[in-house]
Amino acid sequence: MSLASYPVQTLDLHFQGAPSIIAAFLIRSSAGPILVETGPASTYEALASGLKGAGVEPESVRHVLVTHIHLDHAGAAWRLARHGATVYVHPVGAPHMHDPSRLLASARKIYKETMDPLWGPLEPIPAERIRPLTDGEVLRFGDVAIEVLFTPGHAIHHSAFRLDGALFTGDIGGVRIDGGPPIAPCPPPDIDIETWKDSLARLRKVRPEVLYLTHFGPFSEAQEHFDALEWNLRSLSEWVLGRLRAGVAEADLVPLLDAYSSGYLDGSKRGEALGRSYALANPFFMSAAGLARYWRKAHPEAIEPRA
Repeated sequence: MSLASYPVQTLDLHFQGAPSIIAAFLIRSSAGPILVETGPASTYEALASGLKGAGVEPESVRHVLVTHIHLDHAGAAWRLARHGATVYVHPVGAPHMHDPSRLLASARKIYKETMDPLWGPLEPIPAERIRPLTDGEVLRFGDVAIEVLFTPGHAIHHSAFRLDGALFTGDIGGVRIDGGPPIAPCPPPDIDIETWKDSLARLRKVRPEVLYLTHFGPFSEAQEHFDALEWNLRSLSEWVLGRLRAGVAEADLVPLLDAYSSGYLDGSKRGEALGRSYALANPFFMSAAGLARYWRKAHPEAIEPRA
């Protein structure tokens, strides 16, 4: 099937005023509109505008699926729940949608004074508006059936969603912007390289025709995309391990990782603008922290091998 064959519309949320950074996806069904991802609360007006431009009033959306609870994917879910939408989310993430206090506190430690401009407010969702998911279940909305695939590795509360040959990958499918190469976003605290590879193997078996990436948009040639993403995940993690073995402090990793990733992107010959877009979707300081934590927590022996 071609892209035009799927009842899916990509909504650009213009995160921080930039195009092609964060997407939400509108699915039309005989049971009404379905939304996959909401973006952060800071882009809710862009989401509402995109829905209205597609002929859908935000208040009419009754089903919202989020791949995981990170703010760039689910931060505006409470706005839609306030209008009566049910939010479908991984069971590990569901309690944090109902009581986001820990999620907020963790995010504020990271983003400090930039927290509100980046992400906007986050409010609790009533328990009756939250529907925890089950791995492998099929959600039926009129003539649309969506399969739930738990896909940890980026986050323990991560799911992907399959609609026929279309696959909504969240962050487990990486960041790929404007024809650039796939890059693995690796924020703390849940990064697990082995589990991520297992999730990619599971998605390969689905043999999707089209990948809908939250960062950003639809791509075909899924198997080639997964191959390139897994190469980047391995390369990136091994690069960080090498710096840790050399005694580089985590704070010093950030500019080095920035330069390393920029060099990787330079291979696409797309220039600095593309690098800025990737950095908005996947801040390099987050990947530095996430991969350093992964090696120190999961494989400390790799940093200081025994004699």
